[in-house]
Amino acid sequence: MFIIKLGGSVITDKTREDSYRSDVVNNLSKQIYKAKKQTILIHGAGSFGHILAKKYSLNNGYKNSNQIIGFSMTHEKVQELNSLFLKTLHKNKIPAVSIPPHVLLKLNNHKLSNFDFNIFKDYLEMKFIPVTFGDVVLDEKLGFSICSGDLLMEVLASEFKPEKAVFVIDEDGLYTSNPKSDKNAKLIESLSIKEFERLSTSLDSHADVTGGMGGKLETIKKIAEKGIDTILVNGNKPDRLYKILIGKESKSTIIHGR
Repeated sequence: MFIIKLGGSVITDKTREDSYRSDVVNNLSKQIYKAKKQTILIHGAGSFGHILAKKYSLNNGYKNSNQIIGFSMTHEKVQELNSLFLKTLHKNKIPAVSIPPHVLLKLNNHKLSNFDFNIFKDYLEMKFIPVTFGDVVLDEKLGFSICSGDLLMEVLASEFKPEKAVFVIDEDGLYTSNPKSDKNAKLIESLSIKEFERLSTSLDSHADVTGGMGGKLETIKKIAEKGIDTILVNGNKPDRLYKILIGKESKSTIIHGR
C-alpha cells in the first residue's frame, strides 16, 4: 500500500485564486491508475483554501463570530477543489471516495485528539481509493483550527504503515538549498533517517533554504522514525510518480525509515 499526498502547489496554481490544474491532475491520475496499487490519497488546499483561511485567521482559533462564516466558506472552497479532484480521478477510472477530515477527527491545540480510521479501512477492504484533504476542523482547545494535508499524511502513515509515503511536490526532491533562489542547489537523492535528522536541523535554521519544504521536514522525520520510507517526487514531470509506485528508478529524494 502507498499513501500519496499531492501538494497544493502541484494541483493548483497558488498565484491565482481557485485555479485548478486539471491537466496535471489528469496526468497524475493516469499514473496512479496504471500502477494498480492500493492507495490512500491526500491533497493540499492550494489556492482554494489558504486565502480565506488567512483572511479569517482560522488557524489561530475562535476569536470572534465573524470567523464562523469564514470557516464555512473555507470548507466550501476546499470541498470544491476536492470535487474537481474526484472528477478527474473518476474520469481515469479510479474508484475514489471523498472522506472529509472534519467529520472524523478533532484537534486539540493543533495536535490530533481523536481520529476514526474505520471508514478508511472499510473502503480499502472494498477496493475503493479513499481521498482526504487539508481542511478546517473543530479544535477542543481553540474552537477550530486547520488540519493540514501533512498532518493527515503523518497520522495515516502511522496507522496504515504503507510500503512508501509519497509527497508529490513541484520540485525534483529535497535540495541542499532553495532551488528557486539558488542555481547551485544540489538535489539530495537518498538519506538515512540519521542523515535526514542532521540535515533538517541545519535547514530549519535557514528560513529560505527549502522554500515550501520547511513545514514538511518535521512530518517526514516523524514518518521515517516509524520505519517508513518517504519519497519526494516532482508531480509536474511525466511518469515519475508511476515509476516510484512500481519500484523503478525515478528522479526523486528518498528518506529511508529507521
